[in-house]
Formats: sequence, structure tokens, C-alpha cells
Amino acid sequence: MLFLILILLPLLGGAAAGLLGRKNGSLGRRVTVLILGGELALSLVLLSRQGAELALGGLCGIGLTFSATGLQVLLSILASVLWLVSGVVSYETMAEDAHVARYELFLLLTLGAIEGVFLSGDLYTTLVFFEIMSFTSLFWVFHSGSDKAKRAAGSYLAYAVIGGLVSLMGLFLLSTMLGTLRFDQLPDAVAAYEGSKAALYAAGGLALATFAAKVCMWPVHTWLPGSYTEAPAPATALLSGIVTKAGIFGVMGITAKIFLADAQWGKVLLVFAAATMLWGGFMALCQTNLKTVLAYSSMSQIGFILTGVAMQALLGDEGGMAAWGSVLHLTNHAMIKLVLFLAAGLLFSSVGSLELDDLRGFGRKKPVLLVIFLLPALGVMGIPLFSGYISKTLIHESIVAYSSSLASAGQSASFFHVIEWLFLIAGGMTVAYMTKLLVCLFVEENADAAVQRKLEETPVKASPLVLGLLTVCAAVIPIFGMTPHLTMEGIAGFAEDFLRSEGVEETIRYFSLSNLKGAAISIAIGALLYLGFVRTVVRRKENGSVTYRNPWPTTLSLEDGLYRSLLLVWLPFAGAVIARFAASLFEWLTLLINKVLFFRFDPIVRPKEDEKFANYDPKPQGRRGNTGTLAFGLTLFGIGYMAVMIYLLLRQFVF
Repeated sequence: MLFLILILLPLLGGAAAGLLGRKNGSLGRRVTVLILGGELALSLVLLSRQGAELALGGLCGIGLTFSATGLQVLLSILASVLWLVSGVVSYETMAEDAHVARYELFLLLTLGAIEGVFLSGDLYTTLVFFEIMSFTSLFWVFHSGSDKAKRAAGSYLAYAVIGGLVSLMGLFLLSTMLGTLRFDQLPDAVAAYEGSKAALYAAGGLALATFAAKVCMWPVHTWLPGSYTEAPAPATALLSGIVTKAGIFGVMGITAKIFLADAQWGKVLLVFAAATMLWGGFMALCQTNLKTVLAYSSMSQIGFILTGVAMQALLGDEGGMAAWGSVLHLTNHAMIKLVLFLAAGLLFSSVGSLELDDLRGFGRKKPVLLVIFLLPALGVMGIPLFSGYISKTLIHESIVAYSSSLASAGQSASFFHVIEWLFLIAGGMTVAYMTKLLVCLFVEENADAAVQRKLEETPVKASPLVLGLLTVCAAVIPIFGMTPHLTMEGIAGFAEDFLRSEGVEETIRYFSLSNLKGAAISIAIGALLYLGFVRTVVRRKENGSVTYRNPWPTTLSLEDGLYRSLLLVWLPFAGAVIARFAASLFEWLTLLINKVLFFRFDPIVRPKEDEKFANYDPKPQGRRGNTGTLAFGLTLFGIGYMAVMIYLLLRQFVF
């Protein structure tokens, strides 16, 4: 029953808050925060219900199942915490927004959907709630209603629809091959499977599609910059902090339950993880908008998490460090990006822009803002004594451990040595782009002294409650980083059951010289990238003034240069050619019949040709529109066919 309450409370409460918000905005916001507090309290109750299950039959003949393993309870609580913090901040920052009632409606609807994802007991239930979550969160991207928002929402929707359909196909194949989609039954079903491994890889790859898109895995990441930039800051904090983790949950479920200890799956996933890390990091280096930098940073950090998932697939039963690292980096990234994106919202409210040229020097003489921004920045950089260092160290050590095991077995480990260096370089990119933001906000001064004085005199537009809440959330990052054995290892151990991990037996010396060496290499690479790329290529001096410019050509955009052209030009063109050819077959058949039936007759009777078939004119031509066309006849046939099928079903099950 608790599962249903956790899912239905925000779904039903969202409708109530939306209706109340239309009449009384303040009342609607208070109801929203109250529901979010209740959701957090209920999710904490799950701690005492670990191992509980619930099955609901009847949906599409498959039914829905729910379960509460350690990882699922952790994600449910994490989602509730992030939603409550974001809701409290949005209560203040979006008070004057004209569409705040609509925002609160879809804020709560998305929470209910994501709780359904995290508490799902099988892949089918995961996909059902995942698609609901994708459609409800779409309205965050569309929120402002601007042309850019509409374009970003279109990309977001396209990935949701196409990815969902591809994943559904994969799940049908997996269900046919393995006989089940339940997480607790999949490992035994895979062990007993005697079919083609290639077919299983294909089905698993298809099932992975929508989850890969949601986590911004390269190359299905192009929805990310527009969506993160256009959504309100509290919504972007959730998109980055926790909505992407729904995709990670799907990737973890498929990998841990079906492909654990599968070297081929692990290597392929590792390649995509490395590409995601590097591409996200490089694009973050190039960007000149604060939210866009953080958006690509999220993509890069997701690559780190996927690296941990891939290494667990490779290490199998010995993948305890990789499992711990992926779970902890997932948790760290959620809290870090929550604070950073909410801080970005405060900057926008105070300055009215998120362009680095406009923000330069705003943070000088603002110690509270410095704390709120600096602590999560150091965490995501992987600086020792901060939580991000712990999770990155675990993932890095899993790569080193696998390389050593290959070398001990007399096998080549060169591929994994390359992966290790790419991991360290991606860490260096993180150091470089976060240093860019910190220096721009808190060190540099505006070229115009009068503008700089105005920026320094402009206060952060936030109440003491919001600033205090963000400071507390930021302080968690160094506290966890300085007490990993006491705090972080407990969180990681709690989530081992879902990942089929046996944990780490030996005590990990996080601050040993060998582990600190990896962090030092990334910091050194970051310093070189900042000095050699950011300060010379991105931050340029022109006409006596310093400006930030994106060196990456817009013509090389994957979305504009490939995906939109493919979906909006080439596929419609190919479809039109095929449709015209198919339509012509009927004309050719008519001519052939004329020749055969009316051979040597004069005049030859020619049946009227269908001139409007496949002609989709928005304004129907003629008094009856297209009622005389073959397309209309086929439509009537389809309606009649449906009526017959419905009659047969009713006769079988009712009569």
C-alpha cells in the first residue's frame, strides 16, 4: 500500500495544487510544499520496509510490480529530498511567474512518476513510469513558451517518443527470450538462457535506448543543452540532479540483472561512457552561459557513473568498488547539481542574465554565495576531502584493479590503460571548466569600473531561508568527503543488493599516496587546460576588453547537422518516394486491367485515377474533401475491421 501512496500522493496532489494555484497562487505553493514534505516522510518509512513487494495485474496482460531494495529506497529518498529543496526555493523564486500553477502541477506529477520508476519491480513497470515522467517533465522545458523553449521541448519530446518505442521493442524481445522482466527473476532466467547471445545483446541494446537518451549518453545527448538552459532553474536542478538518475536506474537494472560479468557488454558500455565523459567535459569548457556549462558538466559526470556501471559488468562478483563508486557518484552528483543549478537561479534573479560576460565579478564581496558555489564546485572537481573525490577514486581504482587482473592473467590491458587516462583527462576537464566559473564569478572584475561597483552593490536576490538551506546542502559535500568510512560507505553498502554486489572486503585507504596521485594528475591536467585553452581560446581579449566566446562552430552541431535533417528532411523524402511508388502501383494495375479486359476495343474505358492519394493538404479540396480517394476507402476498411474485431472479442469474453 505504501508504494501506491508514494506514487499517487503527488499525482493527485499535483491536480489539487494546480487548481488551487489558479485561484490563489500563494495557497497553491503552500500546498505543494506540504505535499513534498509528506512525500519525504513517507519515503523515509521505506527504510523499515526494505524487501517489500507489490504486484498489480491486468495492464496489457503483463501487470505492474513494485519492490523496495536498498538502491530503490535510496533513490526514492533522494528524489524526495531534492524535490523538497527545489520546491522550497521555487516557492520564493517563482512567486511572480505567470505560469507558476502549471509548474507546480507538473512538478508533482513528475515526482509521482519518478517514484514509480525507482520503486518498479520489473523493466516493464520501469518503462511505463519512465515515459510518464518524460511527458510530464516536458512542460518544464516548455515553461517559458519562447521559441527556444518550444524548439528544446520538441527535441526532448522526440527523444522520449522514439526512445520509448525502441525500448518497448527491446523489452518485448527480452520477455520472449527470458520469459520474465522481473528484476528478481532475470539473473536466473539469463543463467538458464540457451539462445543466441547476439540476439540477447540486440534486445538489451534496444531496451537501453530510452534510458541512454535520458542520461545524455553520447551521441543521444543533443536535447540536453537547450532543455537545461530553457527550463526554470528549480526544474533544471531536478532534471540534472535526479531525473537523469531514472535513466541511470534503467541502465543499472539491465546491466546488473542481465549482463553482469559480461565482458562484451561491459566494453561497449565503457566506450560510450568514455565518449560521454570527454564530450561533455570538452563542450563545458567551450560554453559561455552558466547553465549551459553546468548542463554539459552533468553529461560528463553521467559518463563517470556509466564508467562505474561498465566496470562492474566487467569485474562481475569482484566489482564491489565499481558498484560503490557508481552509486556514490550518482548520490554526489545529485546533491552537487541541485545546489549549483539553484545557485544559478539566484544569479539570474539578481543579474537578469547567465552569460559569463554579464556575471563577471558579481560574486566578489559575497561570502555566502562563495560558500554555496565553491563547496559543490570542489566536490564535482574531485578535490580531496570532498565527496566527489571519494566516488571518483572508487571508480578509478576499479579500472586499475581490472587492468592488474588482466596483466596477472597474461592478457593485454592496454585498452584499459587508455580508459584510465581518459578518465583522468575528463577529471582534468572538470577542474578546468569549474575553475572558469569560479574565477569569472569571484575573482575577475568587470572591465567597466562603474558596472563592477553596481554588481558588487547588487545583493543576491534570496531570503535568508533559501540561502541557509543551500548552505546546509553545500556543507554536506565536505562532511561526506571527510568521513567516507562513516557516511559514504554506509550509503554504498545499503544499495548493494539491487546491483548484485558483494561489496568491498578490504578497508579502502582513500587518502593514501596512490589514490591521491590520481586526483593530483587530474588537477594538473585541469590547470594546463585552464591556462592553455580557457584563458587563451575561450577567454579572449578584443579591442582592449576581455570577453568569453564559444570556439566550437555551431555548424558542427549533431542535432542541427544530422538528427533534424534526418528526421525532418531525408526520412520524409524517402517516405514520400515510397508512398508515391506504392500509390502508383494501383494506377499501373488499373492500366494493366484496361489493356487485358478491353483488348482491341475502341474506345478503351479508363477508370478514374486517384489524384489525391497521399496528398495531405491542410485544406480539403472539393465539397466532400477527400471522400472519393482510395485513402478514404482504406480508412473505412480499417474502421470496419476494428468493429469486427471488437465484436469478436466481446462475443468471446462477454457472451
